[in-house]
Amino acid sequence: MIDPVEELKKHTSSASIPMPTVVPGSTPIYQEASATGNRALWAVFVIMLLSSLAFYVMAFRVPVQKRLFHILTAFITTFATLSYYAMAIGDGVGTNKIMIKHTQKHFPDTYDTIYREVYWARYVDWSVTTPLLLLDLCFLAGLNGASILIAIVADVIMILTGLFAAFTIDESPKWGWYAMACIAYIVVVYQVALNGRQTAKAKDNKTAAFFAAIGGFTLILWTCYPIIWGIADGSRNISVDGEIIAYAVLDILAKPVFGFWLLFTHDNFSSSASIEGFWAHGLGKEGTLRIGDDDEGA
Repeated sequence: MIDPVEELKKHTSSASIPMPTVVPGSTPIYQEASATGNRALWAVFVIMLLSSLAFYVMAFRVPVQKRLFHILTAFITTFATLSYYAMAIGDGVGTNKIMIKHTQKHFPDTYDTIYREVYWARYVDWSVTTPLLLLDLCFLAGLNGASILIAIVADVIMILTGLFAAFTIDESPKWGWYAMACIAYIVVVYQVALNGRQTAKAKDNKTAAFFAAIGGFTLILWTCYPIIWGIADGSRNISVDGEIIAYAVLDILAKPVFGFWLLFTHDNFSSSASIEGFWAHGLGKEGTLRIGDDDEGA
């Protein structure tokens, strides 16, 4: 006689249970820019190039003593032009390998491997252009040298930690770098928004009002950058194309629009800064280096 219990045990033995032949998460995921993102890069390149040319023309239309803001602003868009050209032709981009661990209860842990494009040329751009932009704001407010140095160093730290975070493989260290960048940004805001505004108030009312307007505009834009980073490189909730377009809009507002607003408004000030000395005339006789003394005998 056949025992049904024994027959059931035979058909439900571990040897007869089918095992999965495909490991979940074994197929790499590639997150790359498409033609849409590339066209956006080329469009911003053209905008930055034309803006740079316009700023240089504006600089040559004023005396050299009054060209400080024009030169700084033209340099900002010039470096941005180089950066966007590098990104558009594919030279300013790398790939970050991201490993995401999935813990399984009855199976070995699995991993998702994501390869996402990171435009490192953007960070090179920001490491140069944002200090120049800060100089524009700090000189407009009349901020002291110590505060300017602190703001610029904090700004560079913010950009570098963002770059390190973008190329971090594991998730936890990435957000550690991100937190450091946010702390550095708070230092920048303190120096420019608080100290800068107090210093600007000591100048004429027109300069103080203009600094409050353009400084507030800049800080609002700069606050958007870490938000975009958090949902793009950070959590990868938007595509690479979406990231490119978001940064493109912010860069256009923070550089060409900022520059035209600054120069057109500042040039209309009757008390616009005029720099003499080395900036305008070079080294005078008292500033030259002397190798020997003609009066000394052989």
